[in-house]
Amino acid sequence: MRFLPHVTVATIVERQGRFLMVEEISGNSVVFNQPAGHLEADESLMQAALRETLEETAWTVELTGVTGIYLFRGANGETYQRTCFSADALEHQPELPLDDGILAAHWLTLEEIRARESRLRSPLVLQCILDYLNRPRYPLDLIR
Repeated sequence: MRFLPHVTVATIVERQGRFLMVEEISGNSVVFNQPAGHLEADESLMQAALRETLEETAWTVELTGVTGIYLFRGANGETYQRTCFSADALEHQPELPLDDGILAAHWLTLEEIRARESRLRSPLVLQCILDYLNRPRYPLDLIR
């Protein structure tokens, strides 16, 4: 049996003490997550992060660093390798439709995110934010 981890990206976007989050449907639940998703064929990790952020939030962002690289085994038994980026918000394009399954994009404080901890898509959601706030960020040229 071949081991095939899922390659995913996520983006931490902070503005005035609030974080850009998506409210989305996962299975039969409504959960909160960073803008995040799977790497597609023929795109870089950075391109995937920019695309997923735009598709899920209608925000154009500029990547500013790498927050971390994470391995996570989901409740579904699948393994995910997540590269998490930090970014600055540039432009909101409210006329753009959000991806299927995305209910809304929200700007939430850390306290509001912690209050929703039981509704976070995975423990990585809060861990990535805490790492963004408390650990060094790495330059984008770390990714080659």
